[in-house]
Amino acid sequence: MKFKDVEYSRFRYTVAIILGLNVINISRTIHAATISPSLQKTAREVANSSQGFASGTSGGTKADNTHIYTVSNRADLMNALGDQNNQTAKIIYISGTIDMNIGINGKTLTATDYANGTGYNFTTYLNTYNPAKYGKKIPAGTQEIARDKAQKNQAKQIQYKVPSNTTIIGTNNAKITGGNMIINGSNVIVRNINFENAYDYFPQWDPTDGNSGNWNSQYDNLTVTGGSNVWLDHNQFSDGSQTDNKNGSYYGREYQHHDGLVDIVNGANNVTLSYNQLQNHDKSMNIGNSDSKTSDLGKLQVTMHHNRFDNLIQRQPRVRFGKVHIYNNYYSSSNSSIYKFMYAFGIGKQSQIYAQNNTFDVRTASINDIAKVFGGTNFTDNGNLLNGKQVEGISKLNKLNPVTFSPNYKASLQDLATSKNDVNNNAGPILK
Repeated sequence: MKFKDVEYSRFRYTVAIILGLNVINISRTIHAATISPSLQKTAREVANSSQGFASGTSGGTKADNTHIYTVSNRADLMNALGDQNNQTAKIIYISGTIDMNIGINGKTLTATDYANGTGYNFTTYLNTYNPAKYGKKIPAGTQEIARDKAQKNQAKQIQYKVPSNTTIIGTNNAKITGGNMIINGSNVIVRNINFENAYDYFPQWDPTDGNSGNWNSQYDNLTVTGGSNVWLDHNQFSDGSQTDNKNGSYYGREYQHHDGLVDIVNGANNVTLSYNQLQNHDKSMNIGNSDSKTSDLGKLQVTMHHNRFDNLIQRQPRVRFGKVHIYNNYYSSSNSSIYKFMYAFGIGKQSQIYAQNNTFDVRTASINDIAKVFGGTNFTDNGNLLNGKQVEGISKLNKLNPVTFSPNYKASLQDLATSKNDVNNNAGPILK
């Protein structure tokens, strides 16, 4: 049964009054009929043993019919998620595009709206903290406080937390734009969604970041922070149409509005990324986000297989403390003038990366560009291909020791030609 938006809203409201039922319950019943049987079956899938560290993750597969939702706007999404204590098994279908910057009155919120009442003024901020006169001090005072308030106003609008025992799956070309999904619960599955442009209107100037300072932003498309048993499958992550060449620059540095695509931090554990597309971005993926966070040791176990990485600059991924198994992924670059490849694997403090049977088609790259060492000492590479040639000895080139862990699961390794074809045909939100 299908209704135009207005007709549907009136119908739902009328039925709710007549029957004395909660409106969102009616929404569940009507929308269930619009989901294809195959996608309903997919939504009930548990991550099997081939899914690596996240195997056994079931998400909301045990949801009863009263906890199955289809949502197409921010308000309904937030209602379906509930708060962090809502650990009841649930399945949430995303239909169409959800813009997380749409307010309750239907208005698209902008930097002006978020800054309203804070006292923040970008021109004043630039004049106040210009390093030519302010020096290399960390910004402090009225305008930095105001910027922080404006950023927090935006965070309240665009960040959304996924509680435990949840499956979120896309249907009808599902897209979430302008938002930051945060997973800090356990047993969560996210599939078949296009995530675009987690855009921070209020980057912070840090004169101590690098030799010349940098503008840093707050939001990832998706953040797994402290969560465990998380399976991310058949999604797409990118900057969307808001590419970095539109950022402009101040103080001689790019005014960067984006942070990561997918970050896995703060002791998150048993996470798998499979058949995703990550594209058109700078700092793509952090696994572990601080050299000082030694509590991450023994956690941050991540499997990455059959993902496609296109036109990314760096952090594919960068790892601190974690044990990360990366196999049968495909890396490519079109020599984009916006997103110029720097490196794939960032070998950070006490990290262990095991890279097997990955294919790199990056014409500008050499073996030296596959991995960059950031204080790490352990790396194992086996069976990787760069521009048609076998790549071995990355660990020897960088004087690294082999990893000391073996995955506690049996990976279904494909040969390079098969895996490249598999990724090109099947990665991204293609589930029907």
